[in-house]
Amino acid sequence: MKLVNAPIISNTEVLPNIYLLQARAPEIAGLAHPGQYVMVRCGEGYDMPLRRPLGIHRISKDGISLLYTVVGRGTAWLSQRKAGEHVDLFGPLGKGFEIYPSSRNLLLVAGGVGIAPLAALAEHAIAKGVKVRLVIGEKNAAKIYPEHLLPSGIKPVITTEDGSLGQKGVVTDVLPQFITQADQVFVCGPLPMYREIAKMGKKLGNKPTQVLLETVMGCGVGACLSCSIETKSGRKLVCKDGPVFEFSDILWDKIAAPASGGRC
Repeated sequence: MKLVNAPIISNTEVLPNIYLLQARAPEIAGLAHPGQYVMVRCGEGYDMPLRRPLGIHRISKDGISLLYTVVGRGTAWLSQRKAGEHVDLFGPLGKGFEIYPSSRNLLLVAGGVGIAPLAALAEHAIAKGVKVRLVIGEKNAAKIYPEHLLPSGIKPVITTEDGSLGQKGVVTDVLPQFITQADQVFVCGPLPMYREIAKMGKKLGNKPTQVLLETVMGCGVGACLSCSIETKSGRKLVCKDGPVFEFSDILWDKIAAPASGGRC
């Protein structure tokens, strides 16, 4: 883990109320793995003392990028930072995604801004010679993450609830079409999407599935216990034991919806 006052390369609104921040932080990038996150100081002074957990969106040799939604004072402050300014980062933190050595085909499932951590995973997998299928779902075309910002070689399958782009419906509608070819499945999105996937059960062929959870986090190092959840193997801390978990290990009926500003 590193504490870095990182220069901002760019900080752009790529979708309504959603920003992509690129920061020069080779110290963090050299340690980072897809699915991990950083704690970001959002604001100045004593009125905003807590950091915000933001998932690492892309990893390069010289730095990282963060994809985040403006949901409160802290992220609103962050959205106003300009290129050349600095942002205070602490990380990388948490347990990231794991691609099994035997896996050759991955299915990545993003609900809304759940694309945030999956972009880094896709890029990492492609670099290892692993094939990637990405499914992205949103309410309408205006909310779909721009394809030109995805890793090279990724042609996403898109669903929109209103049918304005791609297939009409939600991501879970199309999963049975692609699950048979996948060796592993990785998902990130809202809690209702997770619960719907859990209901599908055997329809998904019991494929090994990893999920990234978003919860309220106060510290990021396991001290405050604010991100405690119940799993089949006991209580876990999302900040340290996760944020990536085996999907089948989560007790989904006991997971509370995250407050606004969750990591995904």
